[in-house]
Amino acid sequence: MTLPASLPDFVPLFIDGHWTGSARRQAGTAPFTGAPLPPVCECEEAQLDDALDAAVRASIQVVEMPARERAARLYAAAAAVRDAAPDLARIMALETGKPVRDGLTEALRSAETLELSAQEGLRIEGAQVPMESSAIGAGKLGVSLRFPVGVVAAITPFNAPINLTAHKLGPAWAAGNAVILKPSPQAALTIHRLVEVILGAGIPSHWLQLVQGDEAAARMVRAPQVDFVSFTGSSQIGEIVKASSGLKRVALELGGNGFTIVAADAPLEEAAEACARNSMRLAGQSCISVQNVCVHRDIYDEFVQRVVHHVDRLRVGDPLDEATDVGSVISAKSAMRIQSLVDAAVAEGARLLRGGTHVGAVVQPTVLADVPAHCEAVRGEVFGPVIALMPYDDLQSAFDLVNAGPYGLQAGIYTSSLPLAMQALRTLRMGAVIVNGTSTWRSDQAPYGGVKASGIGREGPRFAVRELTEERFVVFNV
Repeated sequence: MTLPASLPDFVPLFIDGHWTGSARRQAGTAPFTGAPLPPVCECEEAQLDDALDAAVRASIQVVEMPARERAARLYAAAAAVRDAAPDLARIMALETGKPVRDGLTEALRSAETLELSAQEGLRIEGAQVPMESSAIGAGKLGVSLRFPVGVVAAITPFNAPINLTAHKLGPAWAAGNAVILKPSPQAALTIHRLVEVILGAGIPSHWLQLVQGDEAAARMVRAPQVDFVSFTGSSQIGEIVKASSGLKRVALELGGNGFTIVAADAPLEEAAEACARNSMRLAGQSCISVQNVCVHRDIYDEFVQRVVHHVDRLRVGDPLDEATDVGSVISAKSAMRIQSLVDAAVAEGARLLRGGTHVGAVVQPTVLADVPAHCEAVRGEVFGPVIALMPYDDLQSAFDLVNAGPYGLQAGIYTSSLPLAMQALRTLRMGAVIVNGTSTWRSDQAPYGGVKASGIGREGPRFAVRELTEERFVVFNV
């Protein structure tokens, strides 16, 4: 697949309906090749003030547009994103190291996310409250309705930039809000192109402000003009966002350490192939990537052999090559961090079966066996192409290990037993439990989010639209 047709000299901001530059710029490099990328403009203080004020004005205008017309704009944007998907995938491969096949899948998913958002914007419902159930309510009619929150500050990461941005923009606009978006600078080119596409499809320019810079993000979160903060990123930064946002409502989609349990009665080949593939997909840079696999001791040795076999079949290389399965991680610095976690696990007794090395930002798919449960490669978030395999003797010990960690995003369990599956659902403190699937599974219409250090709130258009509206009760004295 060829490179994107053209790249801008710099990545601009979009404020109050206009593309604009700034004197402050952040340099970037393509993670796979190390080649320089166009610098990313960062907001000056006055520019962020303009963006915040424009978002407040826009919040009044967005809600005045009928929901059916907002939905029509979102459908048009979805169609345009679908048409532009190959170009978006190429830019994403160049900028983030994501294999172009995965980027194409993501771009097409983002179009569907916008369509799902359009549908949910037409389903915002109120409820009649049974006033006569109490004496004080006699003779009154009570109705609870939902209204847009106003201005949504959205902060998105590099690892799935298009679809995660669609999960911010689509529900916010469907619900009648304005958005001020701060994407990762490591995916700024990709989001610049996405914004060009959706504006060209008829999304009103005042619906969106696009800003950049860590200082801008910090000010956005604190700004009184902002009514809701939606953040996807690390748990560490999520804590800062929550502490800085004051009394604003927040949605935080944070980290995970991707446990999947393989019971003695599991479909062995299916589980091994899925765990191998989903641990290395996107070079492991997903908060629901398979990171840890607990396998019943009776089938452990054979499972390990099968995982190694499937990992060996993966092709590592140029993310712009359609044959590539595993590209680079986002930076050489990230690769060194991953390497240090692997080295520490081996020093503490883990067996290194594959990988364990990196060149630049390319980390070889790594398989660790017999990993001690206390290792940071188990308890923490590796966010790299590393799978840790551990045997267990009784299922409760596996459940205890999963629940002992700081995260609670998603977990998978492979079993042929419905009672075991239900036991996992009741026992595992997770945002989702995937039966006969891995922690990596996600469908965009489903509720997505975690507990503990994995976050607050839920995404998925139906659930996000509710998060991004507020309840207002009206009483009629009749």
